[in-house]
Amino acid sequence: MPFRRFFDRGTKRETPTVDEETVADTTELSDEALEPEEADPGTLDEDEEGAPEDQAEIDWRDRANAVLPTGASTGSKRAEALYGDANAAGPTHYYSASGCRVVDAAGESYIDCTMALGAVALGYAEPHVQEWVLNALSAGNVSGLSNVHEVELAERLCAHIPCAEMVQFLKAGAEGMSAAVRIARTYTGRDLVVGSGYFGWHDWSSEAAGVPAAVRALFHVVPFDDVSALEHAAREAGDRLAAIVIEPVIERLPSEAWILAAREVTRSLGAVLIFDEMKTGFRLRPGGYHELSGVMPDLAVFGKALANGFPLAAVVGHRDVMQAARRTWISSTLAGESVALAAANAVLDIHESRDVCTTLATTGQAMRAGVAAAIKASGITGVRVDGLDPMWLLRFEDPHRETRFLELAVTHGILFKRGAYNFAATAHDDEAVTAIEEGASAAFVELLEEERGQA
Repeated sequence: MPFRRFFDRGTKRETPTVDEETVADTTELSDEALEPEEADPGTLDEDEEGAPEDQAEIDWRDRANAVLPTGASTGSKRAEALYGDANAAGPTHYYSASGCRVVDAAGESYIDCTMALGAVALGYAEPHVQEWVLNALSAGNVSGLSNVHEVELAERLCAHIPCAEMVQFLKAGAEGMSAAVRIARTYTGRDLVVGSGYFGWHDWSSEAAGVPAAVRALFHVVPFDDVSALEHAAREAGDRLAAIVIEPVIERLPSEAWILAAREVTRSLGAVLIFDEMKTGFRLRPGGYHELSGVMPDLAVFGKALANGFPLAAVVGHRDVMQAARRTWISSTLAGESVALAAANAVLDIHESRDVCTTLATTGQAMRAGVAAAIKASGITGVRVDGLDPMWLLRFEDPHRETRFLELAVTHGILFKRGAYNFAATAHDDEAVTAIEEGASAAFVELLEEERGQA
């Protein structure tokens, strides 16, 4: 099947965002096998053809559990993470995504409030991004030389991000954070790190099984927005403190005192201040929280919305600190792969042409206001809307009620995020925002009716 036909099949929902590997894997399949409306989406095997649509999701979930040790390579996409229960009735696999809508393995369409865990701010398969991506792919996305997009994008990021004087590209946020910490340790010649937030799965900040105790001892966790705990941990580390690493927004903006304390104590101790701008970059502001606050870190790490869902992370920072990367080893074969770099260049085009972050805030405010109105109208208690407008949360006091609400919302065509952020995208138009309120309202009412029936 020619590459072009995979993308040009008529409607937005038939235009999935794919990478080169996906195209290669599907070249042996017929068009019918790739189209959820014309073939059974629950399977691509002829001997299973004709399975009922409501079985399709179970089939994919079972197949995933048989070959993937955790059922999904991304932890937040496991069934138990999505719904709070591994056996919950909700989609876990999709066939296509366009705008703010995804089509699942059974061919059902949903308005998505998760937006790929915040990686997509402009909408799935955004046309300008896709144009850049396809041009890069058709020109050959990787070679033994660096692509010119790497230099071009680095120059543009230095113009957009306040603390950026140099840039190091990688493919994932966790990889980027690990690189930033290594740069900081190389720059200072020290080993201890104090941090607040979630920085990915890598050893330096993880307490998961398999991480050596000696490695864990080099990272000290402090509570978010606790000035005294931060200052105490930093002073205790003393001349061994390499860096303070902060996720500056955790469900709410931090106090000014917290951020200024982090800046002051790193300066006084000769350590590096690192901001994890994974969720905040190109969402609160293009330059993330530090552009919003005016407090400059020495290093910052961007990802997610930077490339609108294509795999790319950027470590940026002051020239003198960044040049420490020359004295250590940070390298990835596909760090300069051109498709993701092109996607990020397209994202910058869009941010330069309109105020994306204001749109995200306005749209997010409308989304959360609609859900808050649904809570009030239904009369349900024990649930509230929280967080910031561009990245807001639904808070349930009872996790079992949350699971059931998420299941019911799915039946009304809405995907909400359990326990974490719902993200606004520019693709959430007025129709989608209205549907989100209506879907939430219906799910809240049905949840109450079920509970009354069980009483």
